[in-house]
Amino acid sequence: MRVEEGNVEVEVPGEATDGIEAGVFYNPEMELNRDITIATLRAYRDSGDGPAASYLDATAASGIRGVRAAADDWDVTTCDVDPDAVELAEKNFTHNDLDGDVRHQDANVCMHEQRFDVVDVDPFGTPIPFVDAASRSAGGLLCVTATDTAPLCGAHFMSGVRKYGTVPRNTEYHAEMGLRVLISALVRTAAKFDVAARPVLSHVTDHYARTYLRVTEGAKAANDLFDDLGYLDHCQHCLFRRAERGLIADPMEACPNCERHLQTAGPLWLGPAHDADFVWDVWKQVSSEMGTASRAQNLLETISNELHEPTHYDQHRLYKRWGESAIGMDDFLDELRDVGYEASRTHFGGTTFKTTADVAEIADAVRE
Repeated sequence: MRVEEGNVEVEVPGEATDGIEAGVFYNPEMELNRDITIATLRAYRDSGDGPAASYLDATAASGIRGVRAAADDWDVTTCDVDPDAVELAEKNFTHNDLDGDVRHQDANVCMHEQRFDVVDVDPFGTPIPFVDAASRSAGGLLCVTATDTAPLCGAHFMSGVRKYGTVPRNTEYHAEMGLRVLISALVRTAAKFDVAARPVLSHVTDHYARTYLRVTEGAKAANDLFDDLGYLDHCQHCLFRRAERGLIADPMEACPNCERHLQTAGPLWLGPAHDADFVWDVWKQVSSEMGTASRAQNLLETISNELHEPTHYDQHRLYKRWGESAIGMDDFLDELRDVGYEASRTHFGGTTFKTTADVAEIADAVRE
């Protein structure tokens, strides 16, 4: 069937709600991901901060992401190992009267052979098999999606350890844990090739984590990013947590609040997961033809205002532990600010927030 997205019309396998059929993957629930991708490409190109002409959709499937980029005046290359996907992508470029270099090729081979200004890796599952090649191929912007959220957040512990070279922990801020595991792996992988990959926009939505990283060459620039890698100590009982930068774990012996055992996660990315100015530039590039325009702008606005704390709290979970009824979220955040702490909502959920207060200070500030 044919579907319209952005300002293009593409043929996709089966019904739009099927997701996958006959081996060619198409997921209509990823329209928000693709809308934000196009807005990000526009903002990056307008920024003038790096090369912005060629774009690779490394795992193209139906080619919808590449077709949309081509409609936005990018010089697009797509590749896929599935011949049916290649044929479908070719049809979709032709149907929209757009040029695209559609390759029947392994993505890693393509990325080792050629460099692109923007490399987009959006596979089914983990992106890790593509990250080495993508880090070397991307000349300005690296865009990565991961849908294996269980390994990322520690629910499938050993799978996360194997794939991402870190110790993940399954905490109440599991979505952010997964995002910071992913960014850590990307930063460390790029650094192997003297490439600095710094996140400028990141979000966790539904079943996936998505991050956009500015890439620059140079050993010193890559080294500097290691200052934002480190470890988290977390108490599952009282929800205390401590972030400690450094490449060597130095866990606390016990929770300072309740003296219970602490879990340690890392190495994680502890630095900013977004650049607020760039996120606002992306917000401005969201346009009316995008099917998720309102949702995308709401998401981007929330992200731009998020504090750069490495974890977040869930207000309802805190009140449940306290055995009390939660107050309104705006009043809750105002009470934290009134006693001198910074606080912000987060995009991880409607009752989630970041603050410079620790868990004991939060309780002192908001409980009667």
